[in-house]
Amino acid sequence: MGRPGPPPVGGRDDEVDDARHPAVDAAVRAMANAEGLSPADQIAQYEAAYQTLRETLATIDQT
Repeated sequence: MGRPGPPPVGGRDDEVDDARHPAVDAAVRAMANAEGLSPADQIAQYEAAYQTLRETLATIDQT
């Protein structure tokens, strides 16, 4: 049985597509791609994605 992952990147309605952010999309893809990596490499991918998301949210909060 597989682990739950992020929602698929495609197939969203127009309202959601307008709200997308390239850095967030890249972080989500990186987490999805980490599934095939070794556990140690997965951790590095998740930490990098987490940092990207934190920085992106901080930037959004400042606007």
